[in-house]
Amino acid sequence: MSKEYDPDIVSVVDEAGKEHMFEELDRIETDTGRYVALLPIYDDAAEQLQDDGDIIILKVTEENGETYLSQIEDDNEFNEIGQLFEDRLIDLFEEEDEEDE
Repeated sequence: MSKEYDPDIVSVVDEAGKEHMFEELDRIETDTGRYVALLPIYDDAAEQLQDDGDIIILKVTEENGETYLSQIEDDNEFNEIGQLFEDRLIDLFEEEDEEDE
């Protein structure tokens, strides 16, 4: 049985009205809120090569039925959520490696 890769693509419009595309890698819900881990998608190969490869972690909020993604302002909250995502992604890739063996 072949595994087909079908990423979740998220379109985000910034404050200047510019649209950015991301692949959603994971999402987490904790006592402090909901969060997503995103990886930028580029149309231009040169932009892809210049990217540092960092995952973007944003907080998910809802207002008046609309969903918004915002930066995590608190350093402790950011570090805690970042560690949760890192642990989950490491576990995910280790499981995939074990299945391939």
